[in-house]
Amino acid sequence: MSESSLPAVRVALVDDQELVRSGLRRILRRRDGFEVVAECSDGAEVPAALEEVEVDVVVMDLRMKHVDGIEATRRLRATGAHPPVLALTTFDDDAMLSGALRAGVAGFVLKDSSAEDLIRAVRVVAAGDSWLDPAVTSRVLTSYRHSAPTPPAGDHDGLLTAREQEVLQAIGRGLSNGEIAASLHISELTVKSHIGRIFTKLDLRDRAAAVVYAFDHGIVAPGTT
Repeated sequence: MSESSLPAVRVALVDDQELVRSGLRRILRRRDGFEVVAECSDGAEVPAALEEVEVDVVVMDLRMKHVDGIEATRRLRATGAHPPVLALTTFDDDAMLSGALRAGVAGFVLKDSSAEDLIRAVRVVAAGDSWLDPAVTSRVLTSYRHSAPTPPAGDHDGLLTAREQEVLQAIGRGLSNGEIAASLHISELTVKSHIGRIFTKLDLRDRAAAVVYAFDHGIVAPGTT
């Protein structure tokens, strides 16, 4: 089946600026495999909008006047099953992004990213994976590290093999699958297999959740890069 014949990715746009939503609509076009099925101008409107239509991914601004993207994501996660959230941000939102990771976003992308990067990010997140923009990932992880509470006891002890713990630590450091494979001298396919088992054993939804877990449980130590 060709990409053009696949079902359209159903997108909900959440941003308090109509101009931004209009720009996103122009990028996420039907002919490119997307369908914008809902629009909200505030995080408070998201639950009702998601009750009306089926959505594959929520593209959500973090800064909004009433209910911001972090709180809206937190509320969605509390409801149980919900579509993944791709956070929209500007380059100086490090602290908000660390909070967004903890709230449960599946990824983040800069507002001034190219149309191609936005399209890839939406597709990746809609497919159940994570998208962590490399331009700000290291800064966000540093902010997260500084704001993280004292880690609880290692729930992963006895669950993960030594190699799986190495892979989880690498994920927490922001490494890509290719970088993990190179650093551990294994194939990318093997890395993906390890990641799948880590997600299953620790009941993690995606890569962003694994990053949060790694910091919350002290698998990535302060100062690690």
